[in-house]
Amino acid sequence: MKKTLSVLILIFLCLSISLSAVARGKYVADSMKSGILGETRHFAVYLPESYDNDPAREYPVLYLLHGGGGSWVDWGRTGNMARIADQLMAAGESRQMIIVMPDAGTTLMTYFNGGSWNFEDHFFREFMPVVENRYRIRAEKGSRAIAGLSMGGQAAVMYGCHRPDLFSVVYAMSAYLYRMELAMFREDDPVHRDIQQRVEDHNAVKYIEGLSRDGALPLRAVTWVIDCGDDDFTYTANVEFSLAMKKKGIPLQVRIFDGAHSWEYWQAALRRALPYISANL
Repeated sequence: MKKTLSVLILIFLCLSISLSAVARGKYVADSMKSGILGETRHFAVYLPESYDNDPAREYPVLYLLHGGGGSWVDWGRTGNMARIADQLMAAGESRQMIIVMPDAGTTLMTYFNGGSWNFEDHFFREFMPVVENRYRIRAEKGSRAIAGLSMGGQAAVMYGCHRPDLFSVVYAMSAYLYRMELAMFREDDPVHRDIQQRVEDHNAVKYIEGLSRDGALPLRAVTWVIDCGDDDFTYTANVEFSLAMKKKGIPLQVRIFDGAHSWEYWQAALRRALPYISANL
């Protein structure tokens, strides 16, 4: 019994040492003034463990978007982003990269333009230039990826459609690609109506279906991935989007796994996303 206990303790100590030896990146809370939105915007940045030790090195970047009702802290607090990135990078399964997590709003949570909240303009004209100057990011299409979950997945898709010259990879997780009747959105709430209308105004399936042959060509220069659970309420929309892309001759990967619209699924999706994005940057 004592011998067995000693062996178990030794195994535990070895595992603890192994886990503590995993190189850790840095999670940074940052902010910037936005002239377009007229307020200070907060965001988070993950810097890989080598960032402070190699001041001449530039890194590829992943813009990682949160979902509806969420904020810039979601991927760090609930998504375990830093731990997942640390583990994959330490194991050599993902290259070292900078991961940037913006905030699309609280009361009016939308990634698209409209009224006085023109977040898409802010993202491309203010946010990306500031972040890529403030941190050592390799500011070129071949070193940029964008990903997101749910409404952030729709934003990743539509940002890739609107600016295929900027992104090499688009990775959408459980993307909320067009308006659906959901309990979280109340029809008697004008803010909810506005959010839902902007979702429908950027209906990703209709957008792809409406592309001309020439309009579809730039999208073929982007690597597209749809990752969705088979029990997710966005499953049908993601399948429809994938079929529309295929009809337009735009290559994409479709990944369907067991799961629903949950953080358990999105953490697993991030573990799939980082190695894949690394291989395509």
